Amino acid sequence: MGALPVIEHTRSHVAKWMRRTTLLRPARLAGLRAEVEPVPVGVVGIVGPWNFPVNLVVLPAAAAFAAGNRVMIKMSEITAHTAELLEARAPEYFDAAELTVVTGGPDTAAAFTALPFDHLFFTGSPAVGVHVQRAAAANLVPVTLELGGKNPAVVGPRADLRRAAVRIAQGRMVNGGQVCVCPDYVLVPEYLVDEFSATVLATWRRMFPSITGSEDYCSSVNDANFDRVVGLIDDARAGGARVNSVVPPGETLPDRRSRKIAPTLIRDVTPTMRIASEEVFGPVLSVLGYSTTDEVIDHINSRPAPLVAYWFGPDDQDFRTFVRRTRSGGVARNDFAAQMIPSDAPFGGVGRSGMGAYHGKAGFDTFSHHRSVVGSDLPFSITGSAAPPFGAAMRRSTEFRLRMARRRNHRRLRRSHG
Repeated sequence: MGALPVIEHTRSHVAKWMRRTTLLRPARLAGLRAEVEPVPVGVVGIVGPWNFPVNLVVLPAAAAFAAGNRVMIKMSEITAHTAELLEARAPEYFDAAELTVVTGGPDTAAAFTALPFDHLFFTGSPAVGVHVQRAAAANLVPVTLELGGKNPAVVGPRADLRRAAVRIAQGRMVNGGQVCVCPDYVLVPEYLVDEFSATVLATWRRMFPSITGSEDYCSSVNDANFDRVVGLIDDARAGGARVNSVVPPGETLPDRRSRKIAPTLIRDVTPTMRIASEEVFGPVLSVLGYSTTDEVIDHINSRPAPLVAYWFGPDDQDFRTFVRRTRSGGVARNDFAAQMIPSDAPFGGVGRSGMGAYHGKAGFDTFSHHRSVVGSDLPFSITGSAAPPFGAAMRRSTEFRLRMARRRNHRRLRRSHG
């Protein structure tokens, strides 16, 4: 999941990715020489988030460089020290015409996204992604949007319950839950909800014997996110949900001074609660019961497509049905963020969780234009017959192509019917 393995994979394969491809059929049959060559799109703009302020600008920049482009990066103002560091260090390694790092607040970001880039890459929330896409559209700039959403984790009927609970509990707490691929809520067989919940809470107690003074426990990034997450918990509690927070003895949480919120598990969530529809981005996990796999699929499909859908259990028919009938940016089975581990696996969302993908060859292709180069040395024009006036030769050519198309279709039908 780190940046270095993906970059090393790109370095090892970019020579192969950038080769021209020769098209043999049907171009060769028509007497043409046809090639497809990847060429740089030009200047790529990258707008980075605050939760992984280095990785999530370095990785798309590496893909853009591999494809031969120049890059401008707008760092998040929320992680100001990191932004200032990259702005200061970039000129030590890159000419300003190759890479420029920009810092500043929302006004700078708005001006940045309004520039006529050749491609604009954004990582952040769907709400901000709407504004980014609108700004890019004014200049007809293509975009890649890496957004978020409420990622479901499904505990299958044949799952190892304890293993699933421990891994989901751990995954929820990475970076204090402030990760776009964190499991946001869990669907558990109805009769196992209490056992699953108890195991998650016990896992958190073992992980965090101390929170307030712990350097391992991640705070909310700022007061606004702290208040928002606490508000989600309070709203659920006021609506009648069962709320269990893991607060070590002698500590008082949530603590606004340190911006730390205790790991919190919520049951009996209803559709009217904010936590049922808002991405949490904090150390809070909702648990819902289900009766059938169809019920799980209907629940997920009734909501915006998530960035990742998790399944815990064997690679069985239930899992394959789940993969086939749900829509998400990626699927991971039995581990947190497993879909991001292979360096050549495309990473990206679908629908409200994003558009486009990167990592590995997908990143190279995102920042490349695949240009067709076709030439003819024939003594006559192949397409000349398409120009008026239209005569008998044009009619014969059209009738011939239609007959050939019908024959191919008939052969396919015969093969498909045995």
